Amino acid sequence: MKDASLSPSGTTRLPRLATARRHGAALAAQAPGFAARLPGLALAVGVALVATALGRLVPVVGGPVSGIVLGVLVAVAVRPGDRMRPGITFAGRGVLQAAVVVLGAQLSLGQVLRVGVGSLPVMLVTLAVCLAAAYGIGRRLGVVRDLRTLIGVGTGICGASAIAAVTPVIGAAEAEVAYAVSTIFVFNVAAVLIFPALGHLLGMGQHAFGLFAGTAVNDMSSVVAAATTYGGPAADYAVVVKLARTLLIIPICLGLAALARRRARKTDAPADAGAAGSGRGLSGPVRVGRLVPWFLTGFLVLAAANTAGLVPSDAQGPLSTLAIFLITVALSAIGLSTEPSRLRRTGPAPLLLGGCLWLVVSATSLALQFLARYL
Repeated sequence: MKDASLSPSGTTRLPRLATARRHGAALAAQAPGFAARLPGLALAVGVALVATALGRLVPVVGGPVSGIVLGVLVAVAVRPGDRMRPGITFAGRGVLQAAVVVLGAQLSLGQVLRVGVGSLPVMLVTLAVCLAAAYGIGRRLGVVRDLRTLIGVGTGICGASAIAAVTPVIGAAEAEVAYAVSTIFVFNVAAVLIFPALGHLLGMGQHAFGLFAGTAVNDMSSVVAAATTYGGPAADYAVVVKLARTLLIIPICLGLAALARRRARKTDAPADAGAAGSGRGLSGPVRVGRLVPWFLTGFLVLAAANTAGLVPSDAQGPLSTLAIFLITVALSAIGLSTEPSRLRRTGPAPLLLGGCLWLVVSATSLALQFLARYL
């Protein structure tokens, strides 16, 4: 039987987003309790602890990527049964959303100002080019909509963190998340190995390379690894650029939430011709508040608190560690629930898309700096 979640059209999903929303209350009523979730959640946490230890030994790989790899290996070797399923599902969704909330505590709007006005155009243009390329190239390669969206935001914003934020917004399948994270990881490693040598070859200064690494490398661990290899000032600048770049998660998720709602309303529209004719969907007029998922609200609240100085500086380190661990737990759960056969059925197209986007973003970042310097 063909896997509908990975169909070439990208329009058939199991369960469909609109159906899930219509029956949200019923599903919530049938949701398993904590006791039912505990075995699977404990397994995901156990895998995440091992992945975190491996990530410390190999920082280029990091805990989150180790988690999804270990999760897939455990799924292949053990094949968790129905008893584990509720907890694994909760970890892959609920823990993922909690991780996004905690990420907000690491950001300050003042940091965006301190990196300088010159870095913002580079971040915005590289993101716009990346998303446009993800749409155009992804369609030509036959990559399904949600998968090309995940690879696009992962490449254009901040790797696994952006994928974590976008996944619950668009309702992406576990196999799509696993493939997107794996694709991002491949080109993170390539950036760490290639970019410092490229920077020296081009004669880039410390701040120039920091801006390049902060806008063209995906996950924070890889940004730090690449920039630290180049020099201390480059690393300091790259980290601030990367944190500012992470703020772009907010408008992207809001835009994707609006698109998902519009698609759901279009799907529902034929069932009520009168509502369609009046310009209202089955769910009534669009309310901006309903487009904001709860975890993004929490993200914004913590980011605002950090901006106002309400988050103690001593708490930044532990909160950062907590956010990374929660993402590791969630990605471990996604790995545990992934069927490797689904990944094989996607073929090489998503990896090729990730490579194209990596080259596009890198070239755009370098070209913008060149234009700013000489024009």
